[in-house]
Formats: sequence, structure tokens, C-alpha cells
Amino acid sequence: MEMRETSRRSPATHFVDIHEVPEVEDEEHEEDKPTRTAEKQEKRFNKAIKAREVKKPNRNFSRQVSLETGFSVLNGDKRERKALPRSGKSFGGFGSAYATGAEVRKGDFSIFKTKSTLVKQNSKLPLRKESGVDLQYNDVSGGIDESVNESVPAGRYFAALRGPELDEVKESEDILLPKDEKWPFLLRFPIGCFGICLGLSSQAILWRALATSPATKFLHITPLINLAIWLLALGVLVAVFITYALKCAFYFEAVKREYFHPVRVNFFFAPWVVCMFLAIGVPSSIAPNTLHPAVWCTFMAPIVFLDLKIYGQWLSGGKRRLCKVANPSSHLSVVGNFVGAILAAKVGWSEAGKFLWAIGFAHYLVVFVTLYQRLPTSEALPKELHPVYSMFIATPAAASIAWGAIYDEFDGLSRTCYFIALFLYCSLIVRINFFRGFRFSVAWWSYTFPMTTASIATIKYAEQVPSVVSKGLALTLSFMSSTIVSILLVSTLLHAFVWKTLFPNDLAIAITKRRQGKEKKPLKKVYDIRRWTKQSPLSFVSNIGKHNSAEHNSTDKG
Repeated sequence: MEMRETSRRSPATHFVDIHEVPEVEDEEHEEDKPTRTAEKQEKRFNKAIKAREVKKPNRNFSRQVSLETGFSVLNGDKRERKALPRSGKSFGGFGSAYATGAEVRKGDFSIFKTKSTLVKQNSKLPLRKESGVDLQYNDVSGGIDESVNESVPAGRYFAALRGPELDEVKESEDILLPKDEKWPFLLRFPIGCFGICLGLSSQAILWRALATSPATKFLHITPLINLAIWLLALGVLVAVFITYALKCAFYFEAVKREYFHPVRVNFFFAPWVVCMFLAIGVPSSIAPNTLHPAVWCTFMAPIVFLDLKIYGQWLSGGKRRLCKVANPSSHLSVVGNFVGAILAAKVGWSEAGKFLWAIGFAHYLVVFVTLYQRLPTSEALPKELHPVYSMFIATPAAASIAWGAIYDEFDGLSRTCYFIALFLYCSLIVRINFFRGFRFSVAWWSYTFPMTTASIATIKYAEQVPSVVSKGLALTLSFMSSTIVSILLVSTLLHAFVWKTLFPNDLAIAITKRRQGKEKKPLKKVYDIRRWTKQSPLSFVSNIGKHNSAEHNSTDKG
């Protein structure tokens, strides 16, 4: 199939026609003939010009001709074709509208359904082959030649998305689903919804500590508050877990996209951390203080599996190594080990708790150093300021609580971890701009439990060091965390049932594996210059001599 230019009105505008032409003989055979007619010479001249035009990339053409226009021509549609702007509309499952006002096709969301691929979706389109190329897999601007269920590289998320949670698509990017159409609810339900459960379940532990701790005994807090919050957290966990299980059942390809997301992969630890939070903060009226070890085995097994998978990727040095994917939410994958250590001490398995604490502390040091020094190769830390940085507080606070639970004493190491968390807490409070100027999202819930964890650690510290300062600090931090959780709960209810904006289209999971159009590649000359400057003078002279000798030999042969 060959594209021929039929008319040219201006140097910047091209109208093209796509039709079948018979194959032409190779030019090499024509050049060997001794004589040529005027007609063949004119044909050769025209063909050389067309070959150069086809070979040379035309930015106006690749950016203005829509994917639907190409399919319209293949289907025999003779209506007028107009240029469409790039990135104003998404691909929409090959359902973009005609520029002439034709009926708009709705996006095909089956590409993210379980066991569905792009091949299955394209089977609905007319299949035409020319010269061994399947036209239904390629668009005019470069083509979509990959299956949707293939893993998207981590660097692609950084290149196509922006924002603290990498959930906003850049204006220069196109996605596989329509942006101006409301998606099915399950596709709009992100893994970050488990952050709501994290905030509520940690509050249940906090109010249990306030009701039972000797440091706050003078408050006379009733255990009914702990019971009410625990039941609320349990109900929310069941609802979120069932909803996301349905998403796994019907849209498993979208779940895989979230798993490959550098930020959201850490939220796969959240369901099991929430379950352990509920087991730790269970009211005394429902369960005894000592739980059965089977509870710990059930909730800790998925976390160990994820540890082996995620930490293995960090260690192997591949495309998902830590310096490439590290972000503040990476602390969530480490917190699970410390929470598991607390639950292990609660069920009576102190050795298992020590084992988990050691694993968590080792990886916490690596994550903390990587995020703190901001390596030049790390692209995950966004430039925007956001409450995401409160995740720095969660890990040292949980480590201090876990060490105190294992050894039944808030000793020097526990206090060291607690003081680190307290300093990071204060460093965030004095920068109030960190928490201003951003829209509400479900992911904000995940940043409440670090404050609650710091409050619980402060209560434990006040038990070991009873004083007015320690008790006042425990009450202040507890009041702040409970207030923020209450505000977020009200905001969530308003966005969900009044404004109905809690679950917008999840654009982050619909990015393409490769950027559509021409990608900017780094200049090789820069690297050549760097390599040239690093060469020794002797090697530089020898390379010049080899180059000159090669030119001299070629000249002699010529």
C-alpha cells in the first residue's frame, strides 16, 4: 500500500489519499538498461520524489490525521476528512468521533477485562492485509502494536504521568480510553481506596490505647469509642475488599496495570496491613488479648510474598530497582513488616516478630537514604509539595512500637526510632505549605495513619517517661490525628454522595505502552563527547591515526 499526494495548497498542509497500487519493479533493474524512453525517465523521477516524501517523517501529517480517518478510508468512506488535533481526544478503543459530526462510538472498555487483549478488541474491526502487514493493528501516526495486558515499563509511567501519586496524564499524552466519557465504576475504583481502611483501623488502635493506657487514664475514655470505630473500620474494609475483588474478577488487566504502577504497587500491602491493624486493635469485649497464631499466619503470608517480589526487584537492579521507583509511598511496603512484628508479639511468637523487625529495619534504612538524598537517577519524587511526605513518619514510629511490643519495654532503641519519627513530624508541621493547594483524592487517607502511628508511639513513650510534657504531647498528637481523620471522613462522604466526584476516571491505568508519535531520543553526540573527553591522550592519537589510515586506504582503492 502506498500513499500518494494528490494536491498541495500550502507548504504546511498536505491532503493525502490512501489506495492500493500495483507493485512496481525494482529501480536497480531499470538503471542497468542502456536506453530509456522519456516516459520511463519521467516515471523514475516522480517515483524518487515520492519515495523521499514517504521516507521523510511529516509532523503535520502524523499529528493531524486521526486514527479513525485511516479506518474510514479502509472501510470505503468517501466523506470529507478533516484534521483532528492531537491529545485532545484519547484513542477511546478506536472509537474517536469523526470531525464532520458523525455519530460518536462509545469507548470499548473490554480491553481491560479479564483475559482480554487488544487482539480480541480489534477482531471487531474489518481485517485487511496488504504486503503481509495487518492493518488493524496500526494507526496512521505510528501504530499501536502491543497488547494491552503487557507490562508497562516503570519509566513509561514517569514519562506519561504527573502529580504526587502519578495519577494525572500529561497533556502531550494519549490514552487507550476516552477522557470525556464516564467509565464503568469498577474501572474507576483504585487500589488506593484501602487507604480509607488504613486511617480508620489505625484510629481504632489509637482509641484503644487512650482507653487502656496508664498515661491517659485520667481522661476516663470509654472503650465504646474503640468498639464503634473498630466496627466502622471493619464494615468499610469488607465493602472495599468485595468491590476490589469484583474488579479483579472482571477487569484483571486494569489490576495488573495498577500493580505495575510505581506508586500503587505499594498499596497492595494495604489490605493485609489493615487486617493486622484490626487484629491488634480488636476490643476486649470481642476477642481476648492473646490471639491464635493462625491469625498472624493468614494475614502475614501475602505480605511475605509481596516482600519477596518487591524487594527482589529492588535488589536485582532491573528497570524497577529502588533508585528508579522509590517514592514516599514505598514506606508502606516496609511498614507491613513492623505491623506484622507487633501482631507476632501479640500472638506470642516473639522470634517471628524479631525476624520481621530485622527485615523491615534493613529495608527502611535503604528507602530512607534513597529518598532523603534524592538520587539524580530517581524520577519518582515529584516536584509538587503534598501530604505524601507524611509517609516518612510511619515507618520509624511503627518500628518503635514493634520493638517495644517484642521486648515488652520502650527501651533505648525504641526511643531512638520514636525520636526520629518525632523530628520528621515536626519538620512537616512547620512547613504548612506542604498541605495546601491540592485537590482532594482518596489517596489522602493513606497519609493519615502515619500521624496516628506517631500518636500511639507517643502514648507508649509517655508510659515509660511520665511527665506533663510527654502526656501533653500524646494528647496533642492524638487530637490532631483524630481531627484530620474526621475531616477526611466528612469530605469523603460529601464527594461520594453529594457531589459524586469521589471516583473520577482513573486515567493512570489507560496510558499506552509507548508514546504515540515521534519520541525525543537523547542525542548520541553528547555521550560521544563525554566518552571522547574521558579518553587518554595516547588513545586519542591512536584513534585519529586509525581513522586517517582508513580514509587513506579507501581513497587508494577508489
